[in-house]
Amino acid sequence: MATSSSNSNPFSFALRGLRDREGGDCGSYYSIPDLGDQRIDKLPYTIRVLLESAVRNCDEFQITKEDVEKIMGWEKTSLEQVEIPFKPSRVILQDFTGVPVLVDFASMRDAMLELGGNPDKINPMVPADLVIDHSVTANVVRSQNAIQANMELEFERNKERFAFLKWGSSAFHNMLIIPPGSGIVHQVNLEYLARVVFNRDGLLYPDSVLGTDSHTTMINGLGVVGWGVGGIDAEAAMLGQPMSMVLPGVVGFKLHGTLRDGVTATDLVLTVTQMLRKHGVVGKFVEFYGRGMEELALADRTTIANMAPEYGATVGFFLVDHITLEYLKMTGREDETVSTIEAYLRANKMFVDYNEPKIEPTYSSYIELDLGDVEPCISGPKRPHDRVTLKDMKTDWHACLENKIGFKGYGIPKDLQNRVVKFDFHGRTAELKHGTVVIAAITSCTNTSNPTVMIASGLVAKKAYELGLEVKPWIKTSLAPGSGVVTKYLLRSGLLKYLSDLGFNLVGYGCTTCIGNSGDLDQIVADEITENGTIFLHVPLHSFQSIILKTLV
Repeated sequence: MATSSSNSNPFSFALRGLRDREGGDCGSYYSIPDLGDQRIDKLPYTIRVLLESAVRNCDEFQITKEDVEKIMGWEKTSLEQVEIPFKPSRVILQDFTGVPVLVDFASMRDAMLELGGNPDKINPMVPADLVIDHSVTANVVRSQNAIQANMELEFERNKERFAFLKWGSSAFHNMLIIPPGSGIVHQVNLEYLARVVFNRDGLLYPDSVLGTDSHTTMINGLGVVGWGVGGIDAEAAMLGQPMSMVLPGVVGFKLHGTLRDGVTATDLVLTVTQMLRKHGVVGKFVEFYGRGMEELALADRTTIANMAPEYGATVGFFLVDHITLEYLKMTGREDETVSTIEAYLRANKMFVDYNEPKIEPTYSSYIELDLGDVEPCISGPKRPHDRVTLKDMKTDWHACLENKIGFKGYGIPKDLQNRVVKFDFHGRTAELKHGTVVIAAITSCTNTSNPTVMIASGLVAKKAYELGLEVKPWIKTSLAPGSGVVTKYLLRSGLLKYLSDLGFNLVGYGCTTCIGNSGDLDQIVADEITENGTIFLHVPLHSFQSIILKTLV
């Protein structure tokens, strides 16, 4: 079934019906192969998504045949910094940026009413989702009721804002608002909101998304092209306006081999980030491909895609393959929906089957990594791309203390580097020195929804508990998973108990420490740091196993 605008579309000849393997009717779609242009076979997959959007939305007004030609000739035009219009399939907002957007829509309704029109006509023209995940703060930690206490504080502090959002959830059509306590926006997007392929009134087309959070890029791990934009751009997209963008170059990142035992997705992403920053990918798309893809679970892919802002790319895209489809089934998508997704992507040459011959796309530049070369590592002390192998951590830290002030230096005189400050912490003798960990937060959406890394963390906690080890009481510890699913599998595996016993109690489902919502340090610790000028460490989830090990007595 075609949309009502198909007749005015100069590419309506490419509108085709789609049937699944059993011959059932799936709907209709704009067939990119039916454009009859050999250049399509060499286009990167991300550019094919831009092309399909331009073809489907071509009206010779907002999007023209000339725009389609620019994208079709990507291999040449991407070198010329040409601009193209792009209409995403949907928009996603988090609460900090979503509230102003909702206020603007409410204001437009007021203006419509003053003009004598029907205010109910003011609604997003494309599907919009708003996830409330940036409001919770880890004020209460090391307590079995920490999550309840923190959520009560969250609702108390945001009562007026939440009431407004609740009104918006029923007032506006084509907008879904996910309530507090559901998870981090990117994980909710991954597990629930992402369509991969849209089916709107019988018309099938690729899912693509603009988001008001820089790490919207995480969804590229699921084969959905998406990136972060400002609030104005998001509002324009919601109102049906195409986004003007420079047709990007695309870096092909080939993966092969297998990760060694004990090497995590976090180690991999820090390695990839360092490589891509050195290569130079600002303003570009990065597209991962190669047989190494078969060795990466969906969660590992999204870990890499999430970090696109850190390595500077607009997106870090992973092609849709059988691993993607299995993830969709695992997260509750119906078999019929998954079957339609596969049928559509195969028909439009956007699916990768490693057992079938295929034409490798042309890329602007190439980079390659053997997964077997990745070593356990951490980042910092100040920037995520300053990768340090775990075996060199101690040497690197001492060098950072002595180096002149900068990203890899604190300028601490040698005679003060080993200074230890002792103080009374609620009746217990405590000590601080340069490099002391004072915040250990398992709170990054990149990792706290990655089952392999989370289970590894729980196993380390279990072993530590069995050995009688404990975390120093003046370290602020917390666990804020990206999704309630994490809590369920940690409970079922029996590992949540050990994390809690070490002080990593569940404090909420939200961004917490990674956006500065760690809550205050104990005043005694804060005063000692301020008074003595101690350089302390806040350890977010960059190297999962090492967090707990660093904080153990």
